[in-house]
Amino acid sequence: MKVVLCKEHGPPEKLVLEETESRPLADGELRVAIHAAGVNFPDTLIIQNLYQFKPELPFTPGGEFTGVVTEVADDVTSHSVGDRVVCMQLTGGFADEAVLPAASCMPVPEGLDMVTAAGVTMTYGTSLYALKNRAKLQPGETLLVLGAAGGVGIAAVELGKLLGARVIAAAGSDEKLAFCRERGADEVINYDSEDLKQRTKELTDGKGADVIYDAVGGDYFDKAIRAINWEGRMLIIGFASGRIPELPVNLALLKGCQVVGVFWGSFTMREPEANAANMAQLGEWYSSGALNPHVCEQVPLERAGEALRMILDRKARGKVVLVTDNIQAA
Repeated sequence: MKVVLCKEHGPPEKLVLEETESRPLADGELRVAIHAAGVNFPDTLIIQNLYQFKPELPFTPGGEFTGVVTEVADDVTSHSVGDRVVCMQLTGGFADEAVLPAASCMPVPEGLDMVTAAGVTMTYGTSLYALKNRAKLQPGETLLVLGAAGGVGIAAVELGKLLGARVIAAAGSDEKLAFCRERGADEVINYDSEDLKQRTKELTDGKGADVIYDAVGGDYFDKAIRAINWEGRMLIIGFASGRIPELPVNLALLKGCQVVGVFWGSFTMREPEANAANMAQLGEWYSSGALNPHVCEQVPLERAGEALRMILDRKARGKVVLVTDNIQAA
């Protein structure tokens, strides 16, 4: 089997592609022929040893992937050979085969192809959990999305519209903002050339945004929290800017606002039924045509380092997905 290995921590260019032997199944496990794997910002952190979970070296990056079950352990009754599955675990996805617990896999939502499904699970799952379960976004509210042209950001833009919000997309270039408008944003802010706080206030008649979705952190958090509405909800998704901001807690008092952490991975383990309901909702929206996830790049497995570099350099507009030879043979 082909695997992408992180043998030493560092940038994507240090990753290597190798052939390794498959291992036998243990109780409760499946063997999956991987077709596609989503590329996500946490993958760039894990290979640099900057993520909260630190797997032992060497390891294979990739936290979400799709494929076809090729073997099941004798005690597994939830899956069968030939099932199309979407799989979630911390590592192991950047390969053409994986052996993993059956509990980490669920059926690919009806109507989704393998590539799209590999690009939906983490980004759209995170964003739906953030907006629906954590912020309880209501129709008619104003949602401000920072880093709106990235994977989770564009998912938040699209889902915000489906949930009935007025969406303001903020990103760092006019090209990215044009893409956000194509995906449904009502208003846009170029936070590299405009004052984020002032422009948000202007677009909300001085009130500020009801919900702010922040996957960027750093200086953008500092400005955005000052543009939140009374009793607004500030969603903490991640820190793509590289700096974890510190909150002057008097702002939370003065704004009467909530600062809400969004840890989707933990949610999937602690509340699997609620997560399954969210996944079913995404599948229904996709099947009805209400949701059309955007995969901006399909990159061969052998170029995994390049795909991660695209994420690190913020060149992706939407989702980047690795594809293996298995998808060609299907």
